[in-house]
Amino acid sequence: MRGLFLSRGAAEAEIEQLRAPTIRDLLPDPSIFVDMDRAASRIARAVTAGERIVVFGDYDVDGATSASVLIRHLTACGARPGHYIPDRLLEGYGPSAEALVALKGAGADLVICVDCGTQGFEALEAAANAGLEVIVVDHHKASTALPPAHAIINPNRLDESAEGSRYGHLAAVGMAFLLAVAVQRELRAQGALPSPAPDLMGLLDLVALGTVADVVPLTGLNRAFVAQGLKVMARRGNRGLAALAGAARLERAPLASDLGFALGPRINAGGRVGQADLGVRLLCGAEDEACEAIAAELDRLNAERRGIEADVTEAAIAAAERAGNMPVAVVSGAGWHPGVIGIAASRLKDRLGVPAIVIGVDEGGIGKGSGRSVAGVDLGAGVLAAREAGLISAGGGHAMAAGLTVADADIARLTEFLCERLSGAVTQCAAPADARPRSGAGAGRGDADAGGRAGRGRALRRGLAEPARRRRPRLRHRCIRRRQRPCSHASGRGGRTAGEGHRLPRRRNAAGRRAAQCRRSAPVRRRTHQARRLEPDAEGRTAPGGCRMGGWRRLAGDARPAPRKSVQARH
Repeated sequence: MRGLFLSRGAAEAEIEQLRAPTIRDLLPDPSIFVDMDRAASRIARAVTAGERIVVFGDYDVDGATSASVLIRHLTACGARPGHYIPDRLLEGYGPSAEALVALKGAGADLVICVDCGTQGFEALEAAANAGLEVIVVDHHKASTALPPAHAIINPNRLDESAEGSRYGHLAAVGMAFLLAVAVQRELRAQGALPSPAPDLMGLLDLVALGTVADVVPLTGLNRAFVAQGLKVMARRGNRGLAALAGAARLERAPLASDLGFALGPRINAGGRVGQADLGVRLLCGAEDEACEAIAAELDRLNAERRGIEADVTEAAIAAAERAGNMPVAVVSGAGWHPGVIGIAASRLKDRLGVPAIVIGVDEGGIGKGSGRSVAGVDLGAGVLAAREAGLISAGGGHAMAAGLTVADADIARLTEFLCERLSGAVTQCAAPADARPRSGAGAGRGDADAGGRAGRGRALRRGLAEPARRRRPRLRHRCIRRRQRPCSHASGRGGRTAGEGHRLPRRRNAAGRRAAQCRRSAPVRRRTHQARRLEPDAEGRTAPGGCRMGGWRRLAGDARPAPRKSVQARH
């Protein structure tokens, strides 16, 4: 593997970071991000003054883990933060003016929005008018103008520093962790940090979960977050995660694939078809009994979600087939559950090989849509352009995923706009039809909930904690038997298997050394040969490549001939 990377121009340091990424080497100074120090100073002041802090999070896994990271850290620093997760069906994505004004009326002094808020112009303006200070921690695409807030921490701000922009691939939970680092440093500088100091590394299990579930690139710092987070998670220190692993029947140390296909979908199920804040309550839980009850409820909701998802996905695929080939597949339907349209969009994207947006229209004629993109097509930028063009009332996202709100009457215009704007990028990165993921067992394999991303799923199933698999060398032929046992004549080298003492051809193992095989010919009950080239021997029997094997028994029921001396074939 090292030789492969070197042949592609990778440096030794890059190879080492890929093989064994470390937080120490890859974690940046949080101060490189615009507004980071301003936000850390304001939060530290709120902690020391005993102000009431509320963490406002999104209802997906990234939002739940981001909120939980800050809640657990602020609690360890001596604060008593609350949380608010909006209802997906009633409130939709991101902060609303009504919610923020209500929080101010309930006594909140500072609200920290995580995984949302970059496009919350109306809501943050209402909060400013009500005298409520808001800090935004996000990673979604930003416009040229930003909403009024005390601080907006987002590596994808257009005015972000060159150094900070290098971390635009981080999920919101990664940015929340960096904010926790900055707050702890500020409290230490003020002499207000409790003793012992909060364990920041103990939060990496949550960071790993949110990073994998949000399907951001597992490179650089993200890879280090996941690699270290899996080690933290294996210790089962977080009671909520331990209970959720039990509900998912994970008894071994978790892999990255488990985060995306087992734990993540269950946390998402609360926001999709149940109570939005179940995930945060689970991840911040301190009592085993309460955590087990929430985990069981999330497991039940996840099973319910699968049934709803199957119906919506089937209807979306049928609608796309009726619409014909388009560079961007935009489909809509009345009554489609908003909680599963994101998964349906991912299934549709996997089937068609183009960006897909699935929109569920309610009784009032308002559609809530969710989209998933393919590599090389920035769907979030397209949605922002549609918003600036007045085609949608709300929307945003990042390159691979986006959400929007649109009137039913404007869906046709939106479809035409996106197809025209993104068709060039789709054409450039389009894969051949036979290379695209197919529907059925191959489409959306697993249950990544973030998408059934087939290629990504295969990488996740290997997991960062799983050692690289060594492929078997390709041989000219091999013998397949009903019964095999370790050969007693293998010269003690690894106990290699030979059937009934049958003499196998010598072969090279993965390291390139010749492996000793049994030289003893003995009668074999039955075997078949798979070969690239078959040639009959002098008696009309077929052996691979002309190789003469002893101990053959004709399948027609002839008596077994006596073993005869064999000649080793060279392959």
